Amino acid sequence: AQLHILCHKARRAQNPTCKVPNFSTFSVSAFIVGAVGASSLFNKQPHNISKNPRRRAFLRMNIHGLHSNFCAAHSPLLPVQLPSRMESHLWYVLPEEVKSESLLNWYSELLSPSEKDNVLGMRGEELKKRALLARALVRTTISRYTNHRVDPRSLKFKKNNHGKPAVEWQIADDWQPPPLHFNISHTSSLIACGVTVDSPIGIDVEDKQRKLKNHILAFARRYFSSHEVEHLTSISDIEIQRQQFIKLWTLKEAYVKALGKGFSSAPFKTFTIRVRDAAKRGRHLSGDIESEISEISVESLGPMNLTTNWQFSLLELAGSHYAAICMEKRKAVGGNL
Repeated sequence: AQLHILCHKARRAQNPTCKVPNFSTFSVSAFIVGAVGASSLFNKQPHNISKNPRRRAFLRMNIHGLHSNFCAAHSPLLPVQLPSRMESHLWYVLPEEVKSESLLNWYSELLSPSEKDNVLGMRGEELKKRALLARALVRTTISRYTNHRVDPRSLKFKKNNHGKPAVEWQIADDWQPPPLHFNISHTSSLIACGVTVDSPIGIDVEDKQRKLKNHILAFARRYFSSHEVEHLTSISDIEIQRQQFIKLWTLKEAYVKALGKGFSSAPFKTFTIRVRDAAKRGRHLSGDIESEISEISVESLGPMNLTTNWQFSLLELAGSHYAAICMEKRKAVGGNL
């Protein structure tokens, strides 16, 4: 089976009176479970990787890059077909592209009173803007999957004991809400929302240029497994070492978020991320997403006994960020993994 990553790149509608963007669709195929950004995560040749496609989990991802007008007043949201059980959809927006005060005011109208209070209580205009866009992105994204049955303003949310949010659907006699799971992550320059059906999802995004205050290896020894520390120690080039650290951190964050646990309940030292790389690379026709072919897995360590039935993808978004996605492994048609 192949990993298919479909990029839905938003652009402005050709009709100037329409504020809802149309979508140009691009696609590219990769060849195993996972996609890794600009440089390989583990600089080793793959070994013991099955050549039987039936033994590889099948994962399909849709990547949606949104312009600043991902939702606009008096314009209906474009409906989106639900992901299949083998799919994950990723939506993202760049805050720096959102400069219209009228759009920001409209996004604010989508929020609940408590969300508005939370945004207004933040210090700094940029922080308020990012929080506003994150909440508006979640609401509009989820609403798209309901085929206009649920207004983004009416959505309600709940959190588990570790703070992971989920939709609290309002039950209706004539409508069954979709079994959606979502997760959100953001940096100062990119906000992303991942969506799956019938599977928990965790996502994390990190700026490729993120600077670390502490020495990389000292920081890794404090938080990472011995296997991961050994890998980082083997890298002599400090810039490559920094990039590998960020990629590992992004994957580990996505895994913990998929579990629905806080950092204290799933410390990074209690599991290790293993990546086996192939030689082929691919770039989406949109130019926004670059990938390498990798098999990414997780191994539980110590007494925590964390679940390992998960699949990962690591992407480079917009040329500036790494995005890690973690979702449950699913059986393909015929019951084969």
